[in-house]
Amino acid sequence: MVGKDLVTGMRQFWLLKSEPSVFSIDDLEHAPKRTTCWEGVRNYQARNYLQAMAVGDQGFFYHSNADPPAIVGVVEIVREAYADPYAFDSRSRYFDPRSHPDNPRWVMVDVRFVRKLSRPLTLESLRGIKGLEKLELVRKGSRLSVQPVREQEWKLLFQLAKQKLTRGRS
Repeated sequence: MVGKDLVTGMRQFWLLKSEPSVFSIDDLEHAPKRTTCWEGVRNYQARNYLQAMAVGDQGFFYHSNADPPAIVGVVEIVREAYADPYAFDSRSRYFDPRSHPDNPRWVMVDVRFVRKLSRPLTLESLRGIKGLEKLELVRKGSRLSVQPVREQEWKLLFQLAKQKLTRGRS
């Protein structure tokens, strides 16, 4: 079942974080075929989320460590998890001497640019919005670079992107 959770048969939604000074939504938009690998994830839970992704799943592109941090676009998963070759390259900042091609510890997926949001959804504007209380992104201390997004949250975030938000309003 391409693009769907194998257990429920439902499409899955995600949020992928990147620092815009390292790789931005504009970089993805201008990449060849508007596609790139999502490499360098070195957290086990985030890795597990990458492994759960299916071709056709969609994700929000989030600019972290930005002023302000915000959801800025949408991506689509176009290649499911595969070994992250940077883990095997001793010259890479993502090198992991305990990872081996026969038993890779780290994976990556390929993502394709879908679109930019008509206006960014800042983290601050999302706090206190009814229906987003369980969104991993707004939880205190949440730092995962790859996170699941529930379908109802996905839909609400798209609705919010069309409206003018102020802090704490729903």
